[in-house]
Amino acid sequence: MIPTILILGAGGQIGSELTEKLRTIYGSNHVIASDIRNNNTQLVTSGPFEIIDATDKEAILTIVKKYGVTQIYLLAAMLSAVGEKFPQKAWNLNMTSLLAVLDIAKEKHINQVYWPSSIAAFGPTTPKINTPQQTIMEPSTVYGISKLSGEFWCNYYHEKYGVDVRSLRYPGIISWKTKPGGGTTDYAVDIFFSAIEQTNFECFLSKDSCLPMMYMEDAVDATVQIMQAKSEQIKIRTSYNVSAMNFTPKELAKEIQQHVPKFSITYKIDYRQVIADSWPDSIDDSKAREDWGWSPNYTLSKMTKDILENLLTQ
Repeated sequence: MIPTILILGAGGQIGSELTEKLRTIYGSNHVIASDIRNNNTQLVTSGPFEIIDATDKEAILTIVKKYGVTQIYLLAAMLSAVGEKFPQKAWNLNMTSLLAVLDIAKEKHINQVYWPSSIAAFGPTTPKINTPQQTIMEPSTVYGISKLSGEFWCNYYHEKYGVDVRSLRYPGIISWKTKPGGGTTDYAVDIFFSAIEQTNFECFLSKDSCLPMMYMEDAVDATVQIMQAKSEQIKIRTSYNVSAMNFTPKELAKEIQQHVPKFSITYKIDYRQVIADSWPDSIDDSKAREDWGWSPNYTLSKMTKDILENLLTQ
């Protein structure tokens, strides 16, 4: 049976590309995009679109009933760097929206929920190398606190009410199609736009800050795969570790210079360095590989080549 999907926060970095992918798979009429504003022409013209505040449960429920929605992908969130400037707003958006959607699923209006967690759920005391699926988690940002709390709400609703909720702990996501939305790993997106102009890029993280990363193509594929997996394959209802590559700003710049020799990078470290230092260097995602067959397609070199080629042909 073809699902009918509502995507909350479809205008964001992940939401815009995930919406496009899901419309390709299931047909445009089966994927309703929504956001708090309609400033993405592609989303509005390629299929159904609704303006929804993701914290408004009744507004969400109205759209669920209007279209006969069976799955909700909740992607609306305030990210790490912006969240530190507006902590209470970040907590309210990130948690109120999740509880609204989980309640809608608990009340049997929908069959499945997808909600992303993040490596921000880890913290300074977490083992930094090959961070395990189950480990010490003491996040130091409001974004991370909301993600860790959200993971346990997801597990609670699954255990107590049988809600089929699925989640991935995204690493830094890199895309060339949509400008970043206030995350600590956003340097790895902005750097490519500077490279195309063959100018210097001023990085807000230190040259040796190693972080787990993933190309958007892989992030979208992982999201689709976990939602398409059979329920019995999903053995973790907090959130699955997933990753694809790990690199530093220095390593990324060197890779870009293979294609754009004139490109250069300098460093002006800001408040985001403290956030990055609290996150893992690399992730152990063996449980996702074992349980539902996760495997990334992109390496650092393959991703760099693909992004630069796409930006040059725009």
